[in-house]
Amino acid sequence: MAVQAIAAARPGAVPSALKEAGLAALVAFVLALPLVGLQTVDSGGGALGIATHFDRVAYGVAAVFLGRLALIFWRGRRQSRPADAPSVMARVSELSARFSLPIAVVGIALAIGLPFMPFASRYVVDLGTTVLIYVMLGWGLNVVVGLAGLLDLGYVAFYAVGAYSFGLLARTFGFGFWEALPLAGAFAASFGIILGFPVLRLRGDYLAIVTLGFGEIIRIVLTNWSNVTGGPNGIGNIPRPTFFGLPFERNAPHGGLTFSKFFGIDFTPDHRVWALYFIILMLALLTNFFTLRIRRLPVGRAWEALREDEVACRALGINATNVKLSAFAIGAMFGGFAGCFFGARQGFISPESFNFIQSAIILAIVVLGGMGSQTGVVLAALVLVCIPELGRDLADFRMLAFGAAMVGIMIWRPRGLLAHRAPTVRLHRRGDPVPAPAGAAP
Repeated sequence: MAVQAIAAARPGAVPSALKEAGLAALVAFVLALPLVGLQTVDSGGGALGIATHFDRVAYGVAAVFLGRLALIFWRGRRQSRPADAPSVMARVSELSARFSLPIAVVGIALAIGLPFMPFASRYVVDLGTTVLIYVMLGWGLNVVVGLAGLLDLGYVAFYAVGAYSFGLLARTFGFGFWEALPLAGAFAASFGIILGFPVLRLRGDYLAIVTLGFGEIIRIVLTNWSNVTGGPNGIGNIPRPTFFGLPFERNAPHGGLTFSKFFGIDFTPDHRVWALYFIILMLALLTNFFTLRIRRLPVGRAWEALREDEVACRALGINATNVKLSAFAIGAMFGGFAGCFFGARQGFISPESFNFIQSAIILAIVVLGGMGSQTGVVLAALVLVCIPELGRDLADFRMLAFGAAMVGIMIWRPRGLLAHRAPTVRLHRRGDPVPAPAGAAP
């Protein structure tokens, strides 16, 4: 059916499609033969043997060949479709923007009720906590990348500053989570301003390179400044969050009350897991509310003006320096909040938790979800966090399946899962006819 459709659309395209699919399969065979088809095994006595898995190679090559043919067919149908015909995902994006409030209410209700679902377990709630951390980080980076249009590859630096701020405040001054949370955000925002000053005149790739270097500088400083940060050993014994001073432990220090004793319920370790989940849910919702509100303020409109055209933005009298610094500071502040929570959740932090891979994942969440789309960040975080978890049964092929899924999504939706952005300011109400320009012919 696919081959017949291609032949009907473009005569003589079938041999070309088969040739292209065959070349892709040949490349897959050359790469998969040594990586997948041959595996070293222990033959006993310290000797190594080679086990062959040519069946896996054959399955992979066949999948690449058929997948390439399907991609050619899909592109042919897409090109033959009228230019003004919207795609299914475009309709979904538009509907999600039109019914954003009901979707948000349903999403918040599902998030609140997750720990009480019949299928909920400690693993599911803990996975939800991880997803919400990345959602919060994605919304924070969305201020810098999605709204202000400043490509930041070192966002993990602010994440690390927030985590280490809490660790150092707890170790030195005995601060708890709630006391250190605003300070961690303030320290991260100050680092955002420090980063913003050197990159005020940079754009595009140059800006990305400088922010990437800033993230690596922070990681190297954390690794080498052993007297303060603990170096590669990190900082341990970070205090957990409490419920108005009531710890989620079996026994409180110094014989005080615990959460379970105060409310007269049996102690279970799940209380702490649930508490962490609801704390990060609250922080994520506050981040979303703040970014949605500030987008409608003059500073938010200035961010979007800067993203569209910096020259026109300056011509209108907007101070681009202050706009960039405010974007870096506010985005970094949310990263600091998330880092503070990460330290409290783990109880231990080290430089290995804040490498470039984390920055790449956070940026991928923003880009994959759709630049500037709040709902898209949630969907992308679910995809990027849950796909590797669902692929644990694939063992050695887990990351291969994850990469293939990402390539497929970017081919299918190159502008993001939800590329449609609702306008910040409307000159007329939704559904009303657009008024004709003054002096236009009737």
